[in-house]
Amino acid sequence: MGRPKKFNRQGVLEKALPVFWRSGFAEASLHELEVATGVNKSGLYSEFKDKEDLFTQSLQYYLEGLEKKGLLTAEPLGWNNIERFLKMGPCSMEGQKGCFAVSSMREIAILPPEAVGIITRSRTKLKQLIAKNIEVERPKMDADSLAELVLTFFTGLSMEHNLNSSRPSIGRKIDDLMNIVRTL
Repeated sequence: MGRPKKFNRQGVLEKALPVFWRSGFAEASLHELEVATGVNKSGLYSEFKDKEDLFTQSLQYYLEGLEKKGLLTAEPLGWNNIERFLKMGPCSMEGQKGCFAVSSMREIAILPPEAVGIITRSRTKLKQLIAKNIEVERPKMDADSLAELVLTFFTGLSMEHNLNSSRPSIGRKIDDLMNIVRTL
């Protein structure tokens, strides 16, 4: 009979996430993950099939955490939800900047297929939630087209967070976009 494990899955995901966020999937070493999680290689592999599985589960954990914030589902739906999402969605976590899912897209060609699927489904769902908020505002322009514009802006904004842009600069850009889309 093996020794009882001295860690929990959620704790490992919480500690592995910043490693993947900082280093990316390809550059995150098993040693870094062991140090960050406090779990040795055999412990990690008893809980996760491999590094790909740990990455994929970390990504899923991150996205589920964002969804729980309910930034795009708060009632009443509308522009205020979108503005709050843009200001709070790409938030820093333990020194990381931007959005982990967006940052992971840099490595899309080498990500595990399951992770690519998670990112793709997440972005589709995000676009639908944004469109729902736009539809209630009855814009002149097609809500799906505006949702694509907002999602593209969010992606760029998330990347810009990595450039250490100032909060006032990012806030001004969000305010400018919101002033524009409210007129469309």
